[in-house]
Amino acid sequence: MRVIPNNVPGLTLVFLAALIWFGSGRVGAQPRPNADDAGEVLSHPWVVPHPSRQPEAYFTNIKSGEQRESPFVLRFGLSMRGLVPAGKTAGRAGHHHMLINQALPLDFTKPLPFTDQYIHFGKGQMEAVVNLKPGTYQLHLLLADQGHIPYFVYSKPLTITVTKQNAQVSAASLQGPARVEILSPADQESPRGPFRVQFHATGYNVAHAGPQVPGTGHFRLVLERQGKPPEVLSFRQGQTEVWLNPPRADYAMRLELVGNDGASGVIASSKPVRVNVAPRPPV
Repeated sequence: MRVIPNNVPGLTLVFLAALIWFGSGRVGAQPRPNADDAGEVLSHPWVVPHPSRQPEAYFTNIKSGEQRESPFVLRFGLSMRGLVPAGKTAGRAGHHHMLINQALPLDFTKPLPFTDQYIHFGKGQMEAVVNLKPGTYQLHLLLADQGHIPYFVYSKPLTITVTKQNAQVSAASLQGPARVEILSPADQESPRGPFRVQFHATGYNVAHAGPQVPGTGHFRLVLERQGKPPEVLSFRQGQTEVWLNPPRADYAMRLELVGNDGASGVIASSKPVRVNVAPRPPV
């Protein structure tokens, strides 16, 4: 299995290991979801917590039961937590891992191994090009800390079937140019509040601004409406989504990636997404 990182188009990394780690054979002390996770939510009058109030990792561009040809792009989402590269500490931010045909760890106190079934995205990536042989696979996303010790933040198991492997398809042709974009809501949509705004970065690494990791950035969302000053929401904790409940109006939303080195300014900006926020449903 090959995984091609989003920030090195065309490069194939082969993850080799002599042994597959199956845990210690005992169930470790697994942390419970923490009520303080709401602290990861940006403080703003329009921002509301995730409806489940539980942090979660998830795939944004694939559903369980789908069939794909390899290679293909997988995109990662994260609720109520932020991203930070491996080796860096910033609150409860972490980095993504993808587990291929592996159950969640039995012991959440041990670091995840480096094998071709435990793929690490330690630079703050939000996507990867995956090149799997034909077959059926179960995938998990799992967030882990600076030392690759997992948080209790993971995705539901997802099963996909790879029908064909195309040898001549390049990562660059699948990913396209480096960019940031708003995945949802869609342009010209009329969402009812509260609704989720999902961010994405291709070819860039996302991180908590605190450690000031070179080559990374954090998201900033700008909402403009007629007759009012823009609302600017900065996601300095490395968050990649937000739930909003703004006043009824027509908005133009623009996503920016701001450099974490203090000097780069805005690295990339998305196309505007125009939405008409519908009246809130009655209580």
